[in-house]
Amino acid sequence: MSRFLFTTLPSNDLGLLTRSLPIALELRLRGHEVAYCHPARSPQILIAEGGFQNVLPDDPLYHMMADTSLGGLVRLLARGRPLRTLKILTRTIKAFDRLSAAEMWNIDQFSATVNADSLSANVTSLTQLIRSFRADAVVDFWDLRACIAARILGKPLITVIQSHQHPQSPGFIWWKDPPPDIPSAVPVINGVLREYGLPAIKTVGDLFIGDLTLVLGIPELDPLPDTAEVTYIGPVLWQKPGAATPPGMAELKTDKPVVWVYPGKLRYAGTRPTSFDSEIVLKTSIGALAAEDVQVVLTTGHHDIPRSFLPLPANFRFEPFVPGLAMAARSDVMIHHGGYGSCQTGAYVGTPAVVIPTFSERESNARRIVSQGAGEMVLPACDIRGKNKKADPAELAAKVRKVLSTPSYKENAARLRARFLEYGGAPEAARLIERCLKSCVSG
Repeated sequence: MSRFLFTTLPSNDLGLLTRSLPIALELRLRGHEVAYCHPARSPQILIAEGGFQNVLPDDPLYHMMADTSLGGLVRLLARGRPLRTLKILTRTIKAFDRLSAAEMWNIDQFSATVNADSLSANVTSLTQLIRSFRADAVVDFWDLRACIAARILGKPLITVIQSHQHPQSPGFIWWKDPPPDIPSAVPVINGVLREYGLPAIKTVGDLFIGDLTLVLGIPELDPLPDTAEVTYIGPVLWQKPGAATPPGMAELKTDKPVVWVYPGKLRYAGTRPTSFDSEIVLKTSIGALAAEDVQVVLTTGHHDIPRSFLPLPANFRFEPFVPGLAMAARSDVMIHHGGYGSCQTGAYVGTPAVVIPTFSERESNARRIVSQGAGEMVLPACDIRGKNKKADPAELAAKVRKVLSTPSYKENAARLRARFLEYGGAPEAARLIERCLKSCVSG
C-alpha cells in the first residue's frame, strides 16, 4: 500500500475536486491510502462525502481560507508572529486584486499573484505537511506550490493537467496573437527555486510536468503538439456513488424542456468584484429565461444566492447542489460559466450547452465546445479589469431556443460522448499512477 497526497489550487470552487475525486477513489479501491490538502469550505464538503481525510499545512493562507470569519482572522493572528502573518495575507489580497484583467493570456500571467514571501512560506509549510503525512507521492491538480514542495523532497510527482497548463500550449487565448510584456510569475518563482537549489524554469508550465503527466480530455478539445510527452486519459468527473437528483426533480414535466443553470462561484471575494466572478451567468439567465416556456433548475455548488436575485422567477427551481452527471443527463441544455468540469460534464452525457464564459480560460473551453458543434456561446462584455460584466439576456434566450430546436447540437454532443468513452478515465489514471510510482522507486 502506498500513501498519496492529493493537492489542488486552493480555490473555493468545485472544478478541480470533481476531476480528482474519481482518481482518488480508484487508488483507494486498489488498497492505497489517499488524503487531500484543501482549505476551502465547498471542496471540503465533497472531500468529506468521498470519505477522504483532509490535512492542512500550518500556513496563514490555508488557515484564512479554512475560516474566513472575523473570529477566524483573530485566531489566526493570535497563533504567533502576527505581523508576519498579516504582511503575507495583505500581500496575497493585493496580488489577487492585481490579477483582475479582461484578458488572461496564459498560466504565467494567471500565477502572477505570487509574491516571494508568501510563496516561500507556502512551500515550506507544504514540505512539512508532505513529510508529516509520510506521502510516497504527490498527485497534483494545478497547485504550483505543491509541485515545488514535491521536488524539494524528491517525491514522485504525478500531475493531472488541462492542456493550458502544458509549457507547449499556446495558452488560454489561442485565437489571438499575444501582446508583449505579459505579466509573469516566473521571476518570483525562480527566486524561490534558487533558495532550494532547484533548476530555474522558463514558464510556470514547467512546474506542471511531473514524473507522470496526465492530460484530461481528448485531443479535439485539449490539443497539444505531438512533441508533448503526455498521456490523455479522457474526462474524469465525480459523482458520489449511488447519488441521485433531489426528490423535487421528479416533479419536472417530461413534455417541457429542462434547462440546468450552473453559474459556478458567483463571487470569489465577497462584496469585492473580481474578474473570475460568475454572477453574470445567474443575472443573464434570470433575464433570459423567466418568460421562456422551459423548466429551469438552478444550482450553485453549495454557495448561497445573493438576496438581490430573490425571489427567483416562477419557472426556476433552486438546489444548492445536485450530482452533476445525473442532472446533466436529465437536462435538455446546460447554461454555465465555461468551467472545464462543466464543459466535460455536458459532453460526457451528450447534453449540449450555451456557455457564458466569465474568464479567458473558460472562454477557451467554450470555444472548443462551439468548434465541435456541441453548443453556443454568449460572450460577456467587461471593463479593462475584467469586472462589470454585461451580457444580453435576449441573445441568451435566442441561443437557448436555437440549441433546443436544432438536432445537430445534441448529435454532436453525443459524438463527443462516444469519443470520451474511448479513453480510460479514472481507472486508467490510477493504473498509470501505480506504474509510475513503482518505476520511480525501482529507478
